This record gives sequence, structure tokens and C-alpha cells, in this order.
Amino acid sequence: MTPDRAPTAQELLAFYLEAGVDCALMDEPVNRISDERVAAAPDPVQSPPARPAPMPVARSEPAPAPDVAIQSARTAPSLEVLRAMLEQFDGCALKSTATRLVFADGNPQARIMFVGEAPGREEDIEGLPFVGRSGQLLNRMIAAIGLDRTRVYIANVIPWRPPGNRTPTPQETQICLPFIQRQIELVNPDVLVTLGNPSTQTLLSTREGIMKTRGRWLDYDTGTRKIRAMATFHPAYLLRSPSYKRLAWQDLRAIAKALQG
Repeated sequence: MTPDRAPTAQELLAFYLEAGVDCALMDEPVNRISDERVAAAPDPVQSPPARPAPMPVARSEPAPAPDVAIQSARTAPSLEVLRAMLEQFDGCALKSTATRLVFADGNPQARIMFVGEAPGREEDIEGLPFVGRSGQLLNRMIAAIGLDRTRVYIANVIPWRPPGNRTPTPQETQICLPFIQRQIELVNPDVLVTLGNPSTQTLLSTREGIMKTRGRWLDYDTGTRKIRAMATFHPAYLLRSPSYKRLAWQDLRAIAKALQG
């Protein structure tokens, strides 16, 4: 029986890309089966490795328990405090695989707030939401109604990039939900725009798809006031399906009219 053919470099790269591997951890490749490494490795039968001495552990303030941190987020007095809470929060596993926190961009005093689902690769690198191709389209959508990033506020339901840009799990979404809810309360916009199906279903408590939800005015209840909310297509979806830009433009016109009122 002949052994399977070894994959080519191109096939390996395609596999890594599909698996979500999009960056190198080291500048130079490491040959982990070189003669030097094999010779240096201890024989597990003849001489089992001695257990290393425990390393001294630096004392630091323990991170708050996830439940405690989530409850505290509900009463965060400012966006700065809320961001600091997220920086210290270890209750979501996505934090351990992401490069950095993607909290928000734009003007916290803006009358309109856009909320997407989760950061992508470019956002994870820069630490800002909507900076890749979909972000460039969002900028054009905002400009179409006479605004720019200095006059809007942009965030995501999930502030850390899921590995390989996979869809966040329901558990991950529920863990992060109190933080984005408090973020909306602190910004307190006149208009809330949810981008795409996941953020719409999460924030507007609907199970309907984006095709049925978009273009309709709904209420987002903060507990102290109701904010006018509208769902529209996520810019990434419009890049894949440009024929729906016409419907997105109708949504933007309705949003612009509401801001003028």
C-alpha cells in the first residue's frame, strides 16, 4: 500500500486559511524535528525529566468573577469605566484568542449609533470596529446621509474577534450582551441602527430574519427610555450581494429623515 501524497505548500496554505490561521506567530519557521532538537530531547524511558522547581508567582489583584463583572457592567458610570471593565474581564473565552479588545469608534455624544456583530481580522489588528472592506463601505453609507465617523458612534455586540471569523456562539453572545447594553445606555443615541441579522436579533429581541426586520422602526428599551431602532443589512453582506444596496439606501434615507426630525 503506497503512502498518501504529501500536500503541496499551496494546499497547506489553503488548509490554514480555511481553518482561520491568518497570521504567523514567529518571524522565522521552526524545525521541531531537527537533529539538534531530537538529540537534546531526554529519553523518556531511560531518564524521565525532573520536575522543574515551581516559579515564583507575582501577587496581583484577582480578576473579578465573571458574574460579578457582568453585574458591575450594568451600572458602569461611564464608557471609560466600561471599557476598563472589559479589559479586565476574563469571562469570555474569545478574549484569549483575540489580539486586542475592539470597543468602539466615533463620537460618544453622537445622535446615532451603529452596532454590528463582532470584529474581523482587520478590526482585531487595529482595535477599532469596521476598518476593513466592510468598514469602508459603512463609511460611504454614512457619508451618503451627510455624516462621518466624527458624528456617529460604532460598536459591536461582541468586542473580541472569534477565531477564523466564525459565528459567535449563543453563550458568547449572552456573556457579552450586558456590556453592549450598557454601552448603548451610556451613549444614549436618538437612533440605534443594528447591522445584520445577529445584532438585530440579539438587541431587538426578534427571531425574524433581516429581510423582514429591515426598514421597520422598532423600539429599543433601555429601562429608562425607548430609543428608535432600525435594522439594515451588514456592509459585509452588501459586498457579497450588491443588489441589496438599493434596499439599504431606502433604510438610510428613513434614518436620515428621523435625524432631521
